[in-house]
Amino acid sequence: MKTFDENYRLLEDMYQDGYFPDFLVDKINTLVQNVITFLESGERDIEKIQKKFDEMTIAINDLQEEFEENDSEIETGARESIGDTIAYILQWFDIDLDVEDAIGEREW
Repeated sequence: MKTFDENYRLLEDMYQDGYFPDFLVDKINTLVQNVITFLESGERDIEKIQKKFDEMTIAINDLQEEFEENDSEIETGARESIGDTIAYILQWFDIDLDVEDAIGEREW
């Protein structure tokens, strides 16, 4: 079982941009961490992995209203930060899944 890169800061660009409230980025971070924990278990079944990414993405979709209530939104900067983080995770765990497929359920 491979553990995730402890030196990689998830969603770094979102945390550095004051437009995104940290407490909401923390919620996305928790969702991403859940996927990482799943992958650290050694799961290699691509369908199960995709399902886990789908669950994460749908949960992020559900945060859109809360972002809007806090004068923010999941927009270009957030999409890029989330996409970069997911791409790194896929590469780190050597998962043959395109980032666009991994977050294919996104509404942002």
